[in-house]
Amino acid sequence: MGKIVVKGLGKAYKNYPSRWSRLWDWIIPWGPDRFTLKWVLQDINFSVTPGEALGIIGINGAGKSTLLKMIVGTVSPTTGFVEIGGRVAALLELGIGFHSDFTGRQNAFMAGQLLGMSVPEISQLMPEIEAFAEIGDYIDQPVRVYSSGMQMRLAFSVATARRPDVLIVDEALSVGDAYFQHKSFNRIREFRKLGTTLLIVSHDKSAIQAVCDKAILLNSGKLQMEGKPEDVMDFYNAMLADRENASIKQEHDEGSGLVQTVSGSGEVTISKIALCGADGKDLEVVRVGQKVSLKISATCHMPVNELVVGYLIKDRLGNNIFGTNTYYTNHILESLKPNEIFQFSFDFDANLGPGSYSISVALHERDNHIGKNYEWKDRALIFNVINIGHDEFIGVNWLPPTVKKLI
Repeated sequence: MGKIVVKGLGKAYKNYPSRWSRLWDWIIPWGPDRFTLKWVLQDINFSVTPGEALGIIGINGAGKSTLLKMIVGTVSPTTGFVEIGGRVAALLELGIGFHSDFTGRQNAFMAGQLLGMSVPEISQLMPEIEAFAEIGDYIDQPVRVYSSGMQMRLAFSVATARRPDVLIVDEALSVGDAYFQHKSFNRIREFRKLGTTLLIVSHDKSAIQAVCDKAILLNSGKLQMEGKPEDVMDFYNAMLADRENASIKQEHDEGSGLVQTVSGSGEVTISKIALCGADGKDLEVVRVGQKVSLKISATCHMPVNELVVGYLIKDRLGNNIFGTNTYYTNHILESLKPNEIFQFSFDFDANLGPGSYSISVALHERDNHIGKNYEWKDRALIFNVINIGHDEFIGVNWLPPTVKKLI
């Protein structure tokens, strides 16, 4: 129960040159084709084992929502097929199936029946649905007076009132407030521990990496990449940058087993990255709170009007810990010439918790790499932090408090 198999899945819509062509095609369906096919998705293949969580990533228009609708069965595929086992609960478009003139309670009963629950079962679950949604007296008011966040609260509460074998969630959760998002993801994690299979579409990197076992990247209607969430998110992050004369490549480190994503247009490239101690020697192991210097050297190959250098520290799970760049520190380089070499040193105290960390480095214009990306290198440097001489603590940041007994 909960297994999903997608084979050769594709979806195309008929594109008619005129309304008369559409009419003739309806009247004489056995004649020559009077339309062209507009493919939204083509040749999608993947599988999800029971209890596994899959993240689906892609820019707007990549076909993510269409894929979910075909998996759920609300849209018929043009090619291929989907096999899905067990009871499915889907939260696709916000408030889908809700009638604006009916109350939240009435809509909960209707939505529950669409999910295969009986009226007595919904009545039994209704107190739990109300408690989880936390919309108070609005439960007995028309849905038309609800905010988008309130609709999402009710829809999610109904869809997850019973633990499904398969839970499918589109971007709907992104409209909720931070409190309910935490609450929703806690419920999703609980379901996963009990064996629920999860499909989730989100642009939230932290959510994908925290919840999912693997991820797929859709690009222009095709499956671009499948792999570990961090690797796929790194590739997606590179895709978002300026694509003119840009390249994206991934290199596999056989020693560490990690995948490094390198992207950019190449006008400026990174020549050396080092993490050094006070004595200037390279470090692979850093003590908690130790003073370190991140030194980044680069070479300019073509005239560049503006250059910003940045770095991002991530933990072993790929979660962002800290990042900054010379745009924010007011150290922007301007009017660089070919063959010009430069070096920046970022000095800081390594107030990090024990564990393994990576550093990504970027060369770009303005405040981020989206507009113009010269070079972005993920996992450019890996180092470990150990705790020597400090009290034991939990977490990824060392924030020692001053403790005072007041009474």
